[in-house]
Amino acid sequence: MNLGIETRLSDQITRYLDLATDEAKLTAANMANIDTPGYKAVGMDFEAEMRDAMTGADQGLPSRPVHVGAVDGLIARPDGNNVSLDREGLNLAEAQLKFKTGVALLHQEYQRVMDAIHADK
Repeated sequence: MNLGIETRLSDQITRYLDLATDEAKLTAANMANIDTPGYKAVGMDFEAEMRDAMTGADQGLPSRPVHVGAVDGLIARPDGNNVSLDREGLNLAEAQLKFKTGVALLHQEYQRVMDAIHADK
């Protein structure tokens, strides 16, 4: 629910939600390619991306695409594919939890703003 009112915190939470969505998309792509010979799982460093996003938000810079790279340390099957359904399932659950938390925080922030607007009534 965007009220057209932005705060520093709401901008930061929006960037957090964008990153959680990006993480879920990467996980979904990995899962979709579980049977693709030679496919290598991709991912991102959520914490590093979040730090960069917060720095950008503080400087008023637009969001930028995330850095995506191959995931190291995974065991490849004989066909060269290294996607682990167990790992991806855990990653998806984590991304969903991050997103749900971000939505709750954004709702709280908008409620705080609305309470401040209506405080004089």
